[in-house]
Amino acid sequence: MTTPVVTRFAPSPTGYLHIGGARTALFNWLYARGRGGKFLLRIEDTDRVRYTPEATEAILQGMAWLGLDHDGEIVSQFDNAPRHAEVALELLAAGKAYKCFATQEEITEFREAAKAERRSTLYHSPWRDADPATHPDAPYVIRIKAPQSGETVIRDEVQGDVTIGNDQLDDMVLLRSDGTPVYMLAVVVDDHDMGVTHVIRGDDHLNNAARQMMIYNAMGWDVPVWAHIPLIHGPDGKKLSKRHGALGAQEYQAMGYPAAGMRNYLARLGWSHGDDEFFSDEQAKDWFDLDGIRKSPAQFDLKKLENICGQHIAVADNAALRQEIEQYLSAAGITALTSQQADGLERAMYCLKERAKTFPELLEKAEFILTSRLIQPDEKAAKNLDDVSRRMLSELTPQLQNVKWEKDALEETMNSFAAAHDTKFGKLAGPLRAALSGRATTPSVFDMMLVLGRDESLARLNDAAT
Repeated sequence: MTTPVVTRFAPSPTGYLHIGGARTALFNWLYARGRGGKFLLRIEDTDRVRYTPEATEAILQGMAWLGLDHDGEIVSQFDNAPRHAEVALELLAAGKAYKCFATQEEITEFREAAKAERRSTLYHSPWRDADPATHPDAPYVIRIKAPQSGETVIRDEVQGDVTIGNDQLDDMVLLRSDGTPVYMLAVVVDDHDMGVTHVIRGDDHLNNAARQMMIYNAMGWDVPVWAHIPLIHGPDGKKLSKRHGALGAQEYQAMGYPAAGMRNYLARLGWSHGDDEFFSDEQAKDWFDLDGIRKSPAQFDLKKLENICGQHIAVADNAALRQEIEQYLSAAGITALTSQQADGLERAMYCLKERAKTFPELLEKAEFILTSRLIQPDEKAAKNLDDVSRRMLSELTPQLQNVKWEKDALEETMNSFAAAHDTKFGKLAGPLRAALSGRATTPSVFDMMLVLGRDESLARLNDAAT
């Protein structure tokens, strides 16, 4: 019987949900969801100096925006400290760990001497095999007994087999002298107790795997499947940082990128399925596998993100798009839409979403339905409302009173009117746009008129003609 897949995302709550962390969470979510497994969330909050509840909330909000739902309760690593200590003491009792009474000064002195003599600074404690009868009444740490010969092989699904000589592994501290567990121990115990089968994380943790395997092996626990994914770089090939722009997932929400587009783009950062660029969540869950992850760092490209997001906006359900835009406005600190504006926006969505790459772009196109009379044309649109244009609008408006309010009928009337004035409809379009929306760039005149309806359209044309 195959063991059910269990993945986890384990962020440190010291700030926002970094875009790299968001991708790690996404990869874990996709892998579990695509296999009917569980995706768990653990907050690694053992660093109480840097920990803040606000940071935890920011991480949860970022995941909620991205739609990365987790199974079960959120695990607090800090709350599990007694269990971590219990494992260290179990290893001590089994002779697989030992008490080390070396002071920090002694360790520093050892390393400085080793450095001067150009030998390994890896600390070898004299207490490893000491008779307990010789133990002093003094503070001590608990260290694991690292293997002293042979090799440790990290069998990684992304990086391949990575071999580390055991002479490069030190007797890692498990419990500090104050009895608190170290991070390395906490991670292993939590992953084991949570039943994690696959550890998918950044390749900056690759070297940690060999040290963590010492604990797995000493406890006789199954080692999880490792998958260390490459980091994300900026367009300049350097590690993604603030100089490249926004780093937090919620910053992208506040800039108006749709969550589906962000998921799609992040999935493609370092992973591929053939030549597919645009895909749905369901396709991503079906397709995602560890062998599709590349070893080399992925480069964050804002233009590609915008292109993918535009495609997702174009195919999105109108009601869902309305809801997400309302959430965007809240995240960006922008005044919320009235119910009348939101209804109008949803009604107009069919003619707004085709070429919008972000929600600000879509809302810019939606100005005609979000604004109200009297329309104040912007500088560019106002140039289309000269005396000649106003006279034409005043003549056109009565002819529209009894026209069937459908695109074909409106188009026929407009073209006939233009022909009667020895011009083309294109010459009418500018004044009509200015009158209906106050903008020079809008959806088609006919779409605006259909969305606004007969009464509102004629009222706006009358306003502009006078």
